[in-house]
Amino acid sequence: MKRGKKIIIWIIGVITLFILGIAIWFNIPYSPIKSKFTKLTNYQIAKTKITEGVFTTEDISKLPLPVQKYFKYCGYIGTPKMYNMKAYYKNVDFVQSDKKLKINYTHYNFVDKPERIALIDTSMFGIPFEGIDAYQNGEGSMKGVFAKAITLFNEKGAAMNKASLADCLAEGLLMPNLALQDYIKWEEIDETKAKATITYYGISASGIFLFDAKGAMISFTTDDREYNDGNGKTQKAKWSALCGDYKDMNGIKYPTSLKGVWHLDTGDFIYFDSSNMVIKYNVKE
Repeated sequence: MKRGKKIIIWIIGVITLFILGIAIWFNIPYSPIKSKFTKLTNYQIAKTKITEGVFTTEDISKLPLPVQKYFKYCGYIGTPKMYNMKAYYKNVDFVQSDKKLKINYTHYNFVDKPERIALIDTSMFGIPFEGIDAYQNGEGSMKGVFAKAITLFNEKGAAMNKASLADCLAEGLLMPNLALQDYIKWEEIDETKAKATITYYGISASGIFLFDAKGAMISFTTDDREYNDGNGKTQKAKWSALCGDYKDMNGIKYPTSLKGVWHLDTGDFIYFDSSNMVIKYNVKE
């Protein structure tokens, strides 16, 4: 009888320690995904070519007129050319596989080569969910990890490579030195629209930027991304990034809201909705 009680006490103790261990693991700051994100960004920052000089009217003279107007409206003329960008979004409304989440999202973009690294940070049922969305050396990948250890998805391949390059282009005018690089070709469509094509690592992606009458960029739309319904099914679909709510910060106007939208046969699906985007240039960490 006593032996039975000891076994029960031992089992309860093991279960208690297991639950305590999980709770500690979930709450300690260390995360394999965040550690990898930091390692990737530090590596990318360290090898980035530093850009010198300031934006001039001569620099933008060959760009389509609506893009020139954007540079002037935002106040970039006379300001230092950037070689990287860090963008941060807090408490974003995010929908993934019909699950609505609040996430924090951070991405780094680089000018010397069109490369990009992003981190998603949130929780599901109180358990951490984190992911890395990366495009380096021509290879795109998207990995999501639950409870700091369980990989939910790890997408790679040609479609991801092209989609990731399209993302670099979509965010290009948030870091407008990218617009001046030789790997981007511009075509003027009319006084409010311009088409851009980015080519690197033997891959190309295109999209159309739309501007309002003042010169503010209000959207980017591309056909070079594939929609994944979260159940393993993908399809070609038009995708847009919508931005607005421009605010003046240190003499430069930035959009502070951004939405990611899939234009599906069933209607527009807004899966990313942020209202507090913050942008920093030439970051060291």
